[in-house]
This record gives sequence, structure tokens and C-alpha cells, in this order.
Amino acid sequence: MKLLTTIDGRECAVELTDDRRTVSLDGEKLDADISRVEPGVYSVLLGGRSYEILVKEGVAGMLDVYVDGRHFAVRATDPRRVRRRHGAVEVEGRQSIAAPMPGKVVRILVAAGESVEANQGLLVVEAMKMQNEIRSPKAGKVVEVKVAPGEAVNSGQVLLVVE
Repeated sequence: MKLLTTIDGRECAVELTDDRRTVSLDGEKLDADISRVEPGVYSVLLGGRSYEILVKEGVAGMLDVYVDGRHFAVRATDPRRVRRRHGAVEVEGRQSIAAPMPGKVVRILVAAGESVEANQGLLVVEAMKMQNEIRSPKAGKVVEVKVAPGEAVNSGQVLLVVE
């Protein structure tokens, strides 16, 4: 499996063999042993060291990854679904933008039919007393807005669609 990742703002190509015994980071191969302990929790042996990795859904399609307690904000994208635009990586095709966690829609920053740029703010969701701006994963057009300001949303609920 190959992934294009952005880890704390740094792009990195990651490849994992099907048997989960070799990991390649930007072309450098490393022996590894990766086991899923439970959903979102992995035990990884890498370079003779053992790591516990916890993966949680983050905001705006990001993952919150904790390696032995140290936090990393990660975006992982299948390279078959991306294109480069002005040096930045974008996903292709119709994208359903989902709520990363339960919360309340505070503001909607775009309307159906409006053109948007990659990484442009689409709406603001308040969760756990914090306001999180949800951004577009690609340049395109907002096809549908499925929520209204003040509406409560569940984790994974589709908020809007960009094509």
C-alpha cells in the first residue's frame, strides 16, 4: 500500500508491504513488524525499537497520531486519487466532507454552486468548546450543503459535497 502523507506539515511518501514487514519512508526501506492490537491502536517494531501508536480521527480529514504519547497531525492520501496543483497535493473526484467529531455548525462560509480553492474554509464546527474550520480538500465547486448554522452534527455525518 502506498500513501502520500503530510506529517506536521512535511510531505512524505510511505509504502507498506502487504505482509507489514517492510516500511519505506521517502524510498528508505526499514524492517518493521506492525500488528493491530485493537481498532486505532498498533504495536510497531521498527529498527529494534517497540512503539505503541494510537490513531484517532482529527479535524478536516486529518488524523491525530500519537507515537509513545507524542502527537503528530497526519493526512494520508492514496496517490491514485491525487493531483498536483501549483505544487500542492489535492484529491480528485467528488468529495463528501464529513464532521470529524460531534458538534454544532457555527457558520457556513460557502454556498451551493460556489467555486472553492483547495484548503479554503468551508464551514466552522464547534466541538468541545473549540471552533474548528473545515477546509476543502480540493479546488472545485460546492455541489450540496447538507447542514445549517446551529445544527447539531454527529461524527462522520456528511456536511457538504465538493466536486
